Amino acid sequence: MTNQELPLAGIKVVEFSHMVMGPSAGLLLADLGADVIKVEPLTGDNTRRLRGSGAGYFSMYNRNKRSVCIDLKSARGRDLARRLLSKADVFIENFRPGAMDAAGFSYDELAEDNPGLLYYSARGFLAGPYEHRTALDEVAQMMGGLAYMTGPPGQPLRAGASVIDVVGGMFGAIGLLSALELRRRSGRGQHINSALFESTAFLVGQHMAQYAVTGTPAPPMPVRVSAWAVYDIFTCKDDQQVFVAVVSDTQWRKFCAEFALHEFARDDTLAENNSRVQQRDLILPRVRALFLELNSAELMAQLDRCGLPYAPVSRPEDLFADPHLLASDGLLDVTTPEGKATRLPALPVQLDGKRPGLRRDVPKQGEHTREVMQELGLVDAAIDALINDRVLA
Repeated sequence: MTNQELPLAGIKVVEFSHMVMGPSAGLLLADLGADVIKVEPLTGDNTRRLRGSGAGYFSMYNRNKRSVCIDLKSARGRDLARRLLSKADVFIENFRPGAMDAAGFSYDELAEDNPGLLYYSARGFLAGPYEHRTALDEVAQMMGGLAYMTGPPGQPLRAGASVIDVVGGMFGAIGLLSALELRRRSGRGQHINSALFESTAFLVGQHMAQYAVTGTPAPPMPVRVSAWAVYDIFTCKDDQQVFVAVVSDTQWRKFCAEFALHEFARDDTLAENNSRVQQRDLILPRVRALFLELNSAELMAQLDRCGLPYAPVSRPEDLFADPHLLASDGLLDVTTPEGKATRLPALPVQLDGKRPGLRRDVPKQGEHTREVMQELGLVDAAIDALINDRVLA
């Protein structure tokens, strides 16, 4: 899609953020066409240098952005940043509570120069007794009950991706998009907040509702009582694992016909879902033995033919070669900060049948400093002087 086809073309965003939550909100806006200027310290965002489980954060959440390095500890650097913000539609920050106020970038101060500014703070907690605390994705998963629900009893386990950081950023982007529409009608800017803890509470709301409805606490997922008789991971003849689900009475009849389970098809006590759940001990051993006679490719071909939900148990690295992602513009060609070419997931939406794509590669540190300063009206000699004085990089 060309930039002008994207819904946020013409929206200018200034982002002071690092790690995942703030950058993911900025990424959503950038992929949808906004001009996102990422302001980094002179040494660059520390996220660029993370290793271990954080080694991919910067590459994944910073495409389609421009990088500017400014010393925000200097008066001249702060003045330049405020000039940027005076022309911005959106400001994104995800630093500890009070940090922006202390640096002279509070909402009230910025709104004096730019009354229409939408100021988004990505936080650990919304307003309340916990708002002063420092939080991380894992802290929120533990506090919010998600880790309890993910691991086996007595072994809380964080989810296998930064789901709360990303979901928190998504809620922030939703808030910003709503505020943009309100500003269109009223002309008024506002301060938007989203938070890790409250995002976790929203995700586990289904389990809270289950307790409210049944009076029984939801057990962790590894030992849950399934709502369906066949809803499990099965091992095949080639030692590969496949998840298979049969979640309706119509699917049950298709399942029995496809796999010649005539004894189950004729059993009237298995005709309805809730009765099948009560007879899982009868059904599952038969199904497990049946699937052990098939290679995973054979099993999935049959499941696909009869329209049942199934999935191979894949690893993240398997997705680089996933035929569906490759055929549907689901992977974008990007370059990591280390200079490695790779492909990473596109925004998972289609707009008029098209996926938002890559307009700008993952930016090098300070790659767009001169370009953005020129847009502010600075001439090259002034920019060179600021670079020499270590105000810009």
